[in-house]
Amino acid sequence: MKPNTNRNRNVRVIKTNKHKLNNEVRFPQVRLVGFYDDPILISSYEASKLAEENELDLILINENQDPPIVRIEDYKKFLYDTEKAEREKKKNSVKSITKEIQLSPEISENDLNTKVKKGVEFLENGNKIKVVLQLKGRQKATPQRGELTMLKFAKSIDENGTLESLPKLEGGRWFMMVKPISKK
Repeated sequence: MKPNTNRNRNVRVIKTNKHKLNNEVRFPQVRLVGFYDDPILISSYEASKLAEENELDLILINENQDPPIVRIEDYKKFLYDTEKAEREKKKNSVKSITKEIQLSPEISENDLNTKVKKGVEFLENGNKIKVVLQLKGRQKATPQRGELTMLKFAKSIDENGTLESLPKLEGGRWFMMVKPISKK
């Protein structure tokens, strides 16, 4: 039996950059930022020469602007800084969690007040609430009672949250979404 000699030995990996660099940047005029104190208008050829003299890279930041925006900086340092900024932005972003509260059509007033208190607590923490009311057996014959319970819950919680969607009946369940009131 012959050994498997059909391995990928001659495969070349070509790295592509996220941005156009150095000689790939060809525009009659570009806006150079970050190199001098103020942005300046310069030809891409002159900017490329300037980058080469300082042993740095000419990086195209935004070609959709008029004129396109470029920066002279070490490309690896530029990538590191942008990735670091993205990680920081992701870390500081607020993650909204959806909490669920379950009700029933025959819920007593005290139990409903307890669910409302829990809902207010969720909303104050910045979470959304998904309110679910399951109809069972003979309760399905009068789904209006479930809707009344949902609306009573919504009215009790309206100081802390707003309805994202009105109560909706799907199958034998009522659903409703409540989001926190944005604080400014």
